[in-house]
Amino acid sequence: MRLGYHTITWGGVVGDAVGVTSVKDLVYRVNGPMARAIREIGALGYEGVEMFDGNVADFADRPQELLGVLDEAGVELVSVYTGGSFIYDEILPEELHRVTRAAELAQQFGASSLVVGGGARRASGTRDSDYLALAGALDAVTDIAAAHGLDACYHPHLTTIVEGPDDLDRLMPHTRIGFCPDTGHLVAGGGDPAELIRRYSDRIRHVHLKDVRMDPFQFVPLGQGQIDFVEVASALEESGYDGWIVVELDAYDGDPRDAAALSKTFLDTLLAGRE
Repeated sequence: MRLGYHTITWGGVVGDAVGVTSVKDLVYRVNGPMARAIREIGALGYEGVEMFDGNVADFADRPQELLGVLDEAGVELVSVYTGGSFIYDEILPEELHRVTRAAELAQQFGASSLVVGGGARRASGTRDSDYLALAGALDAVTDIAAAHGLDACYHPHLTTIVEGPDDLDRLMPHTRIGFCPDTGHLVAGGGDPAELIRRYSDRIRHVHLKDVRMDPFQFVPLGQGQIDFVEVASALEESGYDGWIVVELDAYDGDPRDAAALSKTFLDTLLAGRE
């Protein structure tokens, strides 16, 4: 398994305001310095980075700039993260247009995975049919990714209709997409990440590691929360997974490099003990 880090911590995630009136143009973006983030991630010994679709799109017209920063830092672009509501028939073609653009960019910059979150919660309440609609949309995402040489995987996420294990069980039998367990979101959604990794071991295509404190609620660097990462590592080993492990921390009250360093030290110790 190889270790990567998400650039989200260098500014936190925002969405383009243009998406309010143009669904096809709504992307995730980190409101911070991507070149600095990539260089600091590489300097800490991580081998890869994950970026949001909007941040990669910023380099679409100047690809050599991003490729140069990645090369200088000694890291590769591992994955691109995008998402959508994925349950509304009327706007689904617009959302899949956006996913296709993200896949094109991921392919252009050498990524291997397309990570997606989504499944909107209706103001009127979630319908049973929403899980089938989401599953169908995720199959379309899987096909788009495959056409661009990428593995697609679904990331359960707070505020969507797939937060916890019961939600995941309602979705996964109906879609072909791979699974991206995010340890922090799974715990926050009431699940046991090690157990869910074992349950869906044959579907894992990508992994996000995130730690969490529940009271008060806060995502934190690895080893500073309540997650049993020894058990998570055991579950991943049992599954035979040998792909990328990407640390993701949404925000940090301090220098984001310090947070990345704390997680890297924790992971080095954890993995050294398993050799």
